[in-house]
Amino acid sequence: MTLIDRTTRGVYVIAATPFAEDGSLDLASIDSLVDYYAARGADGMTILGVMGEAPKLTPEESRAAVSRFLSRAGGMPVIVGVSSPSTDALAGLGAFAMDAGAAGVMVAPIPSLSTEDTVATYYAAVCAALGPDVPVCFQDYPQLTGVKVSAATILKLTRDHPQIVMLKHEDCPGLAKLSAVRAAEPRMSILCGNGGLYLPQELQRGADGAMTGFAYPEMLSGVVHRHLKGDADGAEDLFDAWLPLIRHEQQPGIGLAIRKEVLRRRGAIASSRVRAPGPRLSPADLAELDRLIARTEARVRGLGERLAA
Repeated sequence: MTLIDRTTRGVYVIAATPFAEDGSLDLASIDSLVDYYAARGADGMTILGVMGEAPKLTPEESRAAVSRFLSRAGGMPVIVGVSSPSTDALAGLGAFAMDAGAAGVMVAPIPSLSTEDTVATYYAAVCAALGPDVPVCFQDYPQLTGVKVSAATILKLTRDHPQIVMLKHEDCPGLAKLSAVRAAEPRMSILCGNGGLYLPQELQRGADGAMTGFAYPEMLSGVVHRHLKGDADGAEDLFDAWLPLIRHEQQPGIGLAIRKEVLRRRGAIASSRVRAPGPRLSPADLAELDRLIARTEARVRGLGERLAA
């Protein structure tokens, strides 16, 4: 079993959670989705994240999803989101995930944490509940949680609790914070979210890769691995070609419905259903998506021909 550590690099795709048209958990589509991500260059996956609709799952469904993703992933590392208002529930799902073969767990601050001292106290309790052998990814997403955490506090957490080995960086604007964490010791693995909107700049600041969702994971893999090989300009050229669709998919409120519709069209999942409460795309939304996909895919093909020349 491969565990995440301070040197983890690459693309850990935030996996969608597939539902059938009746809203039930679609286990068969988990299999096809894992195969889809693996075939398109993902180095790992993160499941039960925000875009994985984790809060909409029952505890039984969460465990069923974890079991299915991990059994299908084979040797691909899988990080399991276990964030919860209940430390006991968090630790229970974390233990279940690790016993099933997870590479680590991801924990975001709970919204009630009003000061950085309370953040430190909370993570001390979380780490104690999980146990010292469970690697932790700290999810820094203040746009969602409302909890602002400084680079200094993130570094204090990883020094006080060596099992916190990874930062999922999603603060915005956050490039200065990323630079501060990268410049300090001990080293943390830094994987970046926000749909990849700032990925080239984050890589230039020292990020180790991406931990986000996009319906074309080959973009994430192509950009990250080109950059890691030293081809920063080629990576940014590829990113620029995909940018209209990246931006479109990041629309608040409707972005997940767009992502799931593209995944459905590409054969990764059987239904684009977003579990209620959640949006459905209108005929105008679908027509708009048709045109944007056609234009973006044509642009990417043209770039591929130029890069290969």
